[in-house]
Amino acid sequence: MDRIEKKVLLHAPVERVWQAVSDAQQFGAWFGVRFDGSFEPQSRLTGAITPTAMDPEIAKLQKPHESKQFEFWVDRIEPMRYIAFRWHPFAVDANVDYTKEPTTLIEFTLRPVGDSTELTIVESGFENIPIARRAAAFRANDNGWTHQTKLIALYISSGIPV
Repeated sequence: MDRIEKKVLLHAPVERVWQAVSDAQQFGAWFGVRFDGSFEPQSRLTGAITPTAMDPEIAKLQKPHESKQFEFWVDRIEPMRYIAFRWHPFAVDANVDYTKEPTTLIEFTLRPVGDSTELTIVESGFENIPIARRAAAFRANDNGWTHQTKLIALYISSGIPV
C-alpha cells in the first residue's frame, strides 16, 4: 500500500511522449489540469482541475472537482528519460489543510521500445500519509493513474501538435 505502478506502451517516439509529460500545458491537456507556470526543476506550481477533453467518461469523473486547486512541485528532470513531481495525494476535501501532511512522489520514466515508448508511472510515499486517509488516497490514486494511462495514450494518438 505504499507504491502504485502503471505501465503503458505508447506508439510514439520518446521525444513525443517527453513533450506530453514535461510540458505543463500538454500535461494539463491530457491529465485534466491547468497549471500557472511551466515545469522547471525545483519549481512549485498551482494546478486547477479542468476536466480532460480526451475522454468524456473520465471528464465526468473529474467534473465534481473542477476548479479545485492543488500544489504541485517539480522534483527532478532528466530530459527524454525521467521527470518527477510531488503533491498531496487525493487532496479533495476543502476543509482539510493538507500543507501539514507529507507529499507523495510521482515519477514518469520513459524507455524506447523500437518506434514506441514504454511509460512507467510510479507514485510512492503513501506510508507517510496519515492513517485516517491513507487507504482512501491509495485507492483513489490507483484508479486515477489507471485513467491517466488511458488519457495519455489517447493524447499521444490524437495527433495534437506538440
